Amino acid sequence: MQVQFQSTLADRVDLTGRGLHSGTPARISLLPAAPNTGIVFKLHGKKISVGPEAVRNTDFATVIGDTNGSKCSTVEHLMAAFGGLGIDNVVVEVEGEEIPAFDGSSASFVEAIDAVGVETQEAARRYIKILKPIKVEQGRASAELLPYDAGFRVEVEIEFEHAAIGRQRYAGMITPDVFRDDLSRARTFGFMRDVSKLWGAGLALGASLDNTICLADDRVLNPEGLRYADEFVRHKALDAVGDLAMAGLPILGRYRSLCGGHKLNAAVVAAMMADRSAWAVVEAETAPKRRRGHAEIGAQVSPAYRADLS
Repeated sequence: MQVQFQSTLADRVDLTGRGLHSGTPARISLLPAAPNTGIVFKLHGKKISVGPEAVRNTDFATVIGDTNGSKCSTVEHLMAAFGGLGIDNVVVEVEGEEIPAFDGSSASFVEAIDAVGVETQEAARRYIKILKPIKVEQGRASAELLPYDAGFRVEVEIEFEHAAIGRQRYAGMITPDVFRDDLSRARTFGFMRDVSKLWGAGLALGASLDNTICLADDRVLNPEGLRYADEFVRHKALDAVGDLAMAGLPILGRYRSLCGGHKLNAAVVAAMMADRSAWAVVEAETAPKRRRGHAEIGAQVSPAYRADLS
């Protein structure tokens, strides 16, 4: 189901935590923004507008930046909250160079946004409508975007040779309620065998059992266990929602991923953008209506037309 109107936050949100990779204090403020602003990060007075060109690195997290060297790491869980809740316009002020990790999921962002509410704006929502299949492959991993007019659907499958994971699959339409219930609390995960290598590379310095599902050779080390029986694939789906939100507009399409991650998610967005016959920007048909709360669903979209994202 397509949302008719653009939306922003009803009030300011301030959040403080620590970075997952840097281990240093991280503070962000989420500010309401005018229609057609998009998601904009402000770092040290410089603005970085969310879009595929802003992605700088996807090795162990999604890092955005500009040509002058300003960067912000681990944006995917915050971007997943925006994408999952259908929020179009926000200014994110960042102190430091990483988004707070909190518990390694999107739950803290969702709770903070729900606490202030979402405001529907008097502007039609725009979408990237997928017109034909786009597929990328990286070894045994693959991802594709397919036409799907009903909304944004993700189908994610993973396979790990570990007793706690094995082969898992998640599929679902991404709506605010689905994102809250099915995905938002799914945490990032890592393997004890990789810790020394990550620390040596200056990564995962803030990782702990409080913000990461930690896996030994045969078991989950977290005393509380898992939040979902298939929490691993749900987190991969959460990451996909956040990484595909880096397209700059919400997607009308179906995303399928096999054994993917940040790098593959970014690659399929880049492949889509590179083929202008594969997508178009469409605008929701709206009635003159405005209210606070979650944006209305059930709208139609106008016939597809090509347009720039600006």
